[in-house]
Amino acid sequence: MSDENAAQGEMPENAVPEVETPEVDPIEALQGENADLKDRLLRSVAEMENLRKRTERDVADTRAYAIAGFARDMLSATDALGRALVMIPAEVREGADGTLKSLIEGIELAEREMQRLLAKHGVTKIEAAGQKFDPHKHQAMFEVPNPNVPEGIVVQVVQEGFAIGERVLRPAMVGVAKGGGAAPAAPADGDGIDKSA
Repeated sequence: MSDENAAQGEMPENAVPEVETPEVDPIEALQGENADLKDRLLRSVAEMENLRKRTERDVADTRAYAIAGFARDMLSATDALGRALVMIPAEVREGADGTLKSLIEGIELAEREMQRLLAKHGVTKIEAAGQKFDPHKHQAMFEVPNPNVPEGIVVQVVQEGFAIGERVLRPAMVGVAKGGGAAPAAPADGDGIDKSA
């Protein structure tokens, strides 16, 4: 009976039907795989380069700003020394002798040395007096009505501000002019003569 099925074109029960598979060119397959591997390699190289650059940037930032917290604390101590000196009246300073004179000189020396050490490590004062108010560097404490000074100019510094590199450690606490005219425009040709009339 199985011979009859075979003769009639029927397949035996345990036979697997043949499916036509398209012919794959081995060269094209290898070229496709090669292109895929090349793309993955280039992506990995680019990723490693980005990681290297990011790591270098992080290391540089860490070196530059590692002392920021310590410097901020040192500024508080320096401020305390400055306040101690301000509390001593000028006539007492001038007339001081003996132990009091040594104490005043010691406080002054300690304050100067702390300022020197902060500067040595990249901590710089933020220039504020006479500058245009910059909210990134200055903290406005009050406004000063002054018609002689252009509006928005710092006229009084209550507490010095400091920065380390490009970062602000502590903004300068300032008083800002209010009510003055706009800042005078610089003449275009430099001779100061108004030729528009």
